Amino acid sequence: MDFAFDERTEELRERLGAFMTECVLPAEPVAEEQRAGLGSPWETPPVVEELKAEARRRGLWNLFLPDRRYGAGLTNLQYAPLAELTGHSPQLGPTAVNCAAPDTGNMELLAEFGTAEQRERWLEPLLAGRIRSAFAMTEPEVASSDATNIRTRIERDGDTYVVNGRKWYISGAMNPACAVFVVMGATDPDGADVRRRQSMVLVPRDTPGVRIVRAMKVYGYEDQAHGGHAEVVFEDVRVPVAQLVGEEGGGFAIAQARLGPGRIHHCMRLIGMAERAIALMCERALSRTAFGGPLAQQGVVGNWIADARVTVEQLRLLVLKTAWLMDTVGNRGAHTEIQAIKIATPRAVVDILDRAVQLHGGAGVGQDTPLAELWAAARTLRLADGPDEVHQRSLARRELRRHI
Repeated sequence: MDFAFDERTEELRERLGAFMTECVLPAEPVAEEQRAGLGSPWETPPVVEELKAEARRRGLWNLFLPDRRYGAGLTNLQYAPLAELTGHSPQLGPTAVNCAAPDTGNMELLAEFGTAEQRERWLEPLLAGRIRSAFAMTEPEVASSDATNIRTRIERDGDTYVVNGRKWYISGAMNPACAVFVVMGATDPDGADVRRRQSMVLVPRDTPGVRIVRAMKVYGYEDQAHGGHAEVVFEDVRVPVAQLVGEEGGGFAIAQARLGPGRIHHCMRLIGMAERAIALMCERALSRTAFGGPLAQQGVVGNWIADARVTVEQLRLLVLKTAWLMDTVGNRGAHTEIQAIKIATPRAVVDILDRAVQLHGGAGVGQDTPLAELWAAARTLRLADGPDEVHQRSLARRELRRHI
């Protein structure tokens, strides 16, 4: 980017950029080597804790939280370019500065909707990076892109709630540091208002009846950056009523509030991933020779690189506009743009990464470059937080209403 943000954002960009270059990127091979020697693929490599300590020392911690009581107090527009920088190393960057999903969304949820007791018990250790968390919404038996389908039951029994259900692809659940689940389920499954049927409760991982069934892979990857994904069964799990988040029937609204900023974070990290892919494409094109000259002289390669640059600049402006609207008119006012970035960004970045893989040949699909894993992460985001088609359907309806 060659346009300027406000002074504070520019200063944080400079410091975070230096941290990524000096510390995070060089730590990638170290983390891989350390993971190979750990007892579990989801244990945190020691170098990650070193990065976290260095990030705190440099004042690069909890940058995503707009509430100054808990985080840096940045707006969505101020945080967006910082999220992009962490996207250059999605396996390490977000975690190093305590800005990794799903913890970010859960911290935002607790900061906005949690009680004082809930914030003290779970938000404070999450802010300190001492524990991790998981968000349990998606289910294997139903199309979870429609939250009204959710079958997990949260039933009141005296001064407790009893949770029964099966969830899967629960990000962070395999991490030994995961201490709490935010579980979404139906408290009023037959209610007249389909958007008031769901609630959220906080379930400590060690609660009797919580069972990790298996780890879920993503395109063959364990996805250690998110602490692994799990299939989880909740069987007669009892939690105190005080562990309800917000009000009964407020789960759908809380979920929507949680997803808005998260989509900005995801899309800006995707742009960072695309920037890394472009850099790798250029290095490969200039260093590799075929048919009597460097690959850079091949017209199709030049087209790929040029198209990637144009696409990234377009995407960035759309995401920054969305962040600005969220700051100025709120999530509801930015609804169209939030859906637009969720549709456009993963799709376009997958295409850029696919071209980068193609340019690298066999090296692009192996473990010697980050491209294959970046591709898998970007492709997955065409499903996470709602598949493309759900957002297209909603966006089309809004557009059509303007012409009725």
